[in-house]
Amino acid sequence: QVQLVESGGGLVQAGGSLRLSCAASGFTISRYAMGWFRQAPGKEREFVAAIRWSGTSIYADSVKGRFTISRDSAKSTVYLQMNTLKPEDTAVYYCAARGQTVFSRRPAEYDYWGQGTQVTVSS
Repeated sequence: QVQLVESGGGLVQAGGSLRLSCAASGFTISRYAMGWFRQAPGKEREFVAAIRWSGTSIYADSVKGRFTISRDSAKSTVYLQMNTLKPEDTAVYYCAARGQTVFSRRPAEYDYWGQGTQVTVSS
């Protein structure tokens, strides 16, 4: 049974940092494209970052240079290091897995989702 469990969210002041974790089970993450998405109240779910089997990654323009996605296959965990956080980064952050090695920016192209973790950045 595939399961994704996010953790690491919380309340932080603007300019601060958080590291989100996504623990995966039921599949081998190195064979999947793994992504992070976020959804703010009243807004659609949006792409944040993704990493593919080779370790290469892509980012949304809004987080490029501030966020870093990484993967520890031995621990079956994907991370999102978030630095220089801004109030507009406030959202529920979701981890997702795509049953292909090629990543995508589209939520509909991901097969499995975690329950989400809240990130709140105060000004």
